[in-house]
Amino acid sequence: MRSRQEMMDLGMQFAHSYEQIRLFTLEGSLTNVNIPPDEFQDYDFSYFVTDMEHFKRSDEWIDFFGPRMILQKPEDMELFPAELGNWFSYLMIFEDGTKIDLTLIPLGEVGDYFEQSDGLVEVLLDKDNRIKQPVVASDRQYYIRKPSARSFDDCCNEFWMSATYVAKGLARQEILFAIDMMNNVFRPNLLTMLRWKVGMDTEYTLSIGKSDKFLQQYVTREIWERLLSTYNMVSIPSMWAALDTCVALFRETAHQIAKQYQYSYPAYDAKISPYIDHIRKKSN
Repeated sequence: MRSRQEMMDLGMQFAHSYEQIRLFTLEGSLTNVNIPPDEFQDYDFSYFVTDMEHFKRSDEWIDFFGPRMILQKPEDMELFPAELGNWFSYLMIFEDGTKIDLTLIPLGEVGDYFEQSDGLVEVLLDKDNRIKQPVVASDRQYYIRKPSARSFDDCCNEFWMSATYVAKGLARQEILFAIDMMNNVFRPNLLTMLRWKVGMDTEYTLSIGKSDKFLQQYVTREIWERLLSTYNMVSIPSMWAALDTCVALFRETAHQIAKQYQYSYPAYDAKISPYIDHIRKKSN
């Protein structure tokens, strides 16, 4: 696998090779000083160009970066609708394992790019001195934020409402439905509550990363092991156990946050918990 310096040099060489490229930026985890570097990080390159069609006519130019295992062009797929407007991206994994996510952006949309930026951007080349103010990469936009009383109540509401979906799926022996509800609707609210607890404990001075990937660093081993146990969904009994564990973790964490901020812990728990027990008994 090529080194970071080799890839950055290659990206810069490519930018200098085309008159149509006027601006070159790096995005993502490589700009984030709070993420430990490793060999699996992607190179998120964006090139601002004067002629999009010059590049879109053929894919031969991307051979500059080396032989590929696979190429994906999200804006040129039928099954998955395009989402980038006038931008065009190339997701590439090369034979040495290096991955580049390369995006072409019309030069006229530089302003939109920085307005939409999440803050994790470095300007590597600006041929026309378009960027007048220093751009400093920061993950501050992803810092955990203190929940308002309304947000806290909304999270509790969604957690207890979606718990009934999981329970009904299990009662009907519809395990794929129950798994889908567990992963995509129900458990995310538990993770939100745990995230707020981390924020509370760290005075909202950090991010725990995409998909809460650094959560383990900020919770006790006991909580971490209980949380991981909820991903055991290989059977109906194991899913009932996962549901119970999620409920217990959520209840404990929500009470801690409510106490700290003097929020009311809503009555959803008291009313829905017996209802879930009723569903479980009916399914036996």
